[in-house]
Formats: sequence, structure tokens, C-alpha cells
Amino acid sequence: MSHEPENVPLWRSTLRAFQAISWSFFGIRKRSESNTDLSQVKPAQLIFVGLVSGLIFVLVLVLVVNSIV
Repeated sequence: MSHEPENVPLWRSTLRAFQAISWSFFGIRKRSESNTDLSQVKPAQLIFVGLVSGLIFVLVLVLVVNSIV
């Protein structure tokens, strides 16, 4: 089973990467959607989007805790 990269615009594959990362935060993902992500998103995009999403998540948690305390 080979995953040949499709010609997908950069903005669309980046949005797809954000979608994949957001679903991975919840731990819910269909196998067919995961296979589609593998064919449309580059690994470097997933790493970048994952780091940015993790940073945003931590900053939101810090802001919530600071607002409560």
C-alpha cells in the first residue's frame, strides 16, 4: 500500500494538517481519514502544526488558570 502524494494546494494541506492534529488531541480518528491525511499532508507540516497547536493549547491553559487565580 503506497501513499503517493497528491497535488494539493499548500493552504488546503495546511488546513488538513490542523484538522488531523486537532482530532489527534482527542484521540479520535477514522482509518480512512488518516490514510487521506497521509496522502495529502507532508510530515514537516504535521510537525509544525503540532508544535504550534501545542503551544496555543498551553498558552490557553495558562491564561485560564491565571484568570481563575
